[in-house]
Amino acid sequence: MNILTIPLRNLRRKWLKTCLLTGVFAAAVLSVVGLTYVSREVGQSLEKKLTQFGANILVEPKVESLSVGYGGFNLGAVAYAAKSLDASAAAAKIRSIALHERISSVAPKLIEMAKVGDKPVGLIGVDFEQEQLIKNYWTVTGAMPDKPGEVLAGSKAASLLGLAVGSTLTASGRDFTVAGVLDETGSEDDAVIFAGLRDVQEATGAIGQANFIEVAALCSACPIDDIVAQIRALLPDVEIVAMQKVVKSRMYAIDFVKNLAMGVCAVLLLTACFMIALSLLASVNERKHEIGILRSLGFSRAKVFAIFCFEAVAIGCAAAVAGYLGGVLASQKTLAMLDVAGQAEQAAHAGHASVVGFDAAHFGLTLAAVCLISVAASIAPAWKAANTDPCEALVML
Repeated sequence: MNILTIPLRNLRRKWLKTCLLTGVFAAAVLSVVGLTYVSREVGQSLEKKLTQFGANILVEPKVESLSVGYGGFNLGAVAYAAKSLDASAAAAKIRSIALHERISSVAPKLIEMAKVGDKPVGLIGVDFEQEQLIKNYWTVTGAMPDKPGEVLAGSKAASLLGLAVGSTLTASGRDFTVAGVLDETGSEDDAVIFAGLRDVQEATGAIGQANFIEVAALCSACPIDDIVAQIRALLPDVEIVAMQKVVKSRMYAIDFVKNLAMGVCAVLLLTACFMIALSLLASVNERKHEIGILRSLGFSRAKVFAIFCFEAVAIGCAAAVAGYLGGVLASQKTLAMLDVAGQAEQAAHAGHASVVGFDAAHFGLTLAAVCLISVAASIAPAWKAANTDPCEALVML
């Protein structure tokens, strides 16, 4: 009979109470582990989706301007020394920054005011592959352009010019075919025509050039200012504008999901902690006679204290093992139902996330945390047991 066998025999003797307490504690651990994994994967999936709804960094050439006025009359600003960007070189430098893995899309654009018939319209040269990563909310009647000479017409532009899928048009001296018509978005995209960047460069003679570059960055794990600073170091002669409002709103949504999960986890752990404490307090009151006998047999206060702490740790360890394994399984099932598992796996191959599964480090951390919580919950009951007067306990026999 020692400080290890006594608590184990007591747990075995009161097996129903032990099973109920372990089951409730395991359910709390399961919920915490499951919520942690689900919130992580959902947060990363949400981050990726929000990033696809627009760029958050704008790279454009510096423009020197002079405000002209005379006699108190403002004649406006005159721009001079306007430059364009080398699209390929600038995009390559942006993708070579230290935080390049946080760059989701680099979309150069060349803007030209063209005429279709006798009506002026904006002709926007884009890299359709990169543009779709930024604007995945686009829905198209027809198909996205994938060949030279094909264009995507905005809904208002198509209505004004009488364009439909398969129509042909001439703009900037070049013939184009309408591959698709963009459904109404409620933005300025509705009033323009999108063509391949190379086609617009050739039509305007601006080979390899772009007016500006939109960059979509994943910034929940890094400050947007760091990405801007690294881009500016490689492209010192350009203006770089970070749309902080967009970034902050996205990060708020992502952080809200994670903070909500952490709040729920804290409540569950506190509840489990109080349950263990109350159970052990009840056990101390029931076992006063046993405590008195142990003290009379020579068990010190420290040993009595250790007996009750070990009893709590034994329950905690069993709950941690069952709760962690159950939490991993529950998170996998939940992510599958939310259709996030496939996206998480794709992100993992891209180096942005990890697929949910058994992780020895996480398991060890869970086990250690649950043991600490169990010890913390048992301190008050164990202290009460250790300070029980053996004479008083024996008199009650």
